[in-house]
Amino acid sequence: MPGVPEGLGFINSVPRRYFPLMFSPTRANTAATCRLRAGWLAAWALVFFALAVPVAAQAQIVLQDVTGREVTLAAPAKRLLIDDGRFLIALALIHRDPVSVLAAWPRDINRIGTRTYDAYRARFPAIDALAKVASSAGAVSVEQVVAAQPDLAVFSLGAQPSPEERARIEAAGIPVVVIDFFTHPLVNLEPSLTLLGAATGGSAKAQEFLAFRRAHLDAVREKLAGLTEAERPRVFLEPHAAMTADCCNSPGRGNVGDIIEAVGGTNIGAAVIPRAFGKLNLEYVVAQDPQVYIATGGSHMEGTAGLLIGPEYSAATARERLARLLERPGFSGFAAVRDRRVHGLSHQLLNSPLDLITVEILAKWIHPRRFGALDVEGTVAQVNERFLAVPVEGPNWISLD
Repeated sequence: MPGVPEGLGFINSVPRRYFPLMFSPTRANTAATCRLRAGWLAAWALVFFALAVPVAAQAQIVLQDVTGREVTLAAPAKRLLIDDGRFLIALALIHRDPVSVLAAWPRDINRIGTRTYDAYRARFPAIDALAKVASSAGAVSVEQVVAAQPDLAVFSLGAQPSPEERARIEAAGIPVVVIDFFTHPLVNLEPSLTLLGAATGGSAKAQEFLAFRRAHLDAVREKLAGLTEAERPRVFLEPHAAMTADCCNSPGRGNVGDIIEAVGGTNIGAAVIPRAFGKLNLEYVVAQDPQVYIATGGSHMEGTAGLLIGPEYSAATARERLARLLERPGFSGFAAVRDRRVHGLSHQLLNSPLDLITVEILAKWIHPRRFGALDVEGTVAQVNERFLAVPVEGPNWISLD
């Protein structure tokens, strides 16, 4: 029956003639009719309940995380625990009040930026009442997880609980899932955001954003058609540039290194760093003679010689700090410096559900002729208008003129 759940339509499809006592009692048999009616109603209540059970079962939510594990929820989660503040941004893409579906987070404000955190706090003051748990940069605390009483615990792929820790968490009645915006973002972002949407009743919005992201990634891919290996410039992307005196942080196989390769560059760290992130020595970097140099930074670089970029700073400040990075030994000889292909990027755009912004801006920097007309600011404006509960503010990228 259209509009009626399978199984329940049977009740309304039975002709009235099969229930004469339910519909047409006479004065002579009123008492008997009432007794029979009560019996029929009780019987039909049992039938209705029996038929309703499969419908309830169908309402269960089956989630598959990026490790391939399946978790079943009886209803959408309303109290998530997350181990990375950037997951808050992901939730803000699919919920107008992302804080309302949280029970605990790590308060790792450095990962989303102080200005961004202030904006979330101003709009969603309930964020102050959320329990604090260890971030993915530290060790899992089973005690903190259990004390927060979430109905779903969401961990990062690179910092997921050990089997023993997972067992203890699940023994407390808390299901555990793993998502990933860090290790292999181009592969794992879509299933990760799909999971968050399904888990919290935000599937429609999650799929709308993913379709938007897919269209933008496809447009970049189309413009790279026919690219040869000889046309791939050598790219040195230095995360948290100059955070410490020793050189040099670099993506390896995975992380933003995947994005560099996807937009037609050669990540110089991929040949020697087998993990998503690691270090290069300066001699190796100089020998590679990178043709494009990209530093990342943000408000977390206060107190260091690193790049200050993001809504907390002016473009002039960001550009000045970027120029200072080139004063370090060995950097002035890079082809990238000679050719003025030196850029700065907010680290908050990495390991983020907003990776399409990173994809587009890196595409412009690595292949300016192919992507000269690409309007990244326009993409950000669309994301802000159509999806985010709290808009992205800049400057989040800068170039030396």
